[in-house]
Amino acid sequence: MKAITYLQFEGRAEEALSFYEKALSATSVKMVRFGAIGQDPNVPLTEEEQNMIMESRIEFSGNILMISDVPPFMEAVTGKVTKGNTVLISIIDADSKMNKQIFEGLSEDGTVIMPISSTPWSESFGMLVDKFGIMWKFNSEASKFLDGFVD
Repeated sequence: MKAITYLQFEGRAEEALSFYEKALSATSVKMVRFGAIGQDPNVPLTEEEQNMIMESRIEFSGNILMISDVPPFMEAVTGKVTKGNTVLISIIDADSKMNKQIFEGLSEDGTVIMPISSTPWSESFGMLVDKFGIMWKFNSEASKFLDGFVD
């Protein structure tokens, strides 16, 4: 079993997919639009909804990020998509060079909370909010830090 990060957008999933593909130096990207599946004639999708991303997957550095849109017809079930700070994606145990490269890519048009730098607990630590409102944290030595306190 795996737990992965799955991001939902309100009509901007394709833009986010392209952004993350570049920023994360993706090795594989797969995508399916809502229009690719059969439609319920009782609830036809608009052309805009058919072009939205139903499911996508980005693979990078042995990791997976999934992205989709939440079209208006689904909001009754899933609720409205809202930006928030209750979830962040943490890049851990990467070398400093990789952290810097990914950090720079994700910070484009975003907000740097803490620039990538050396701290007492990590050679390469930083935080940012990307242009889609997703918070990212980088800690090159997260596992070492935790292992130093907890057996």
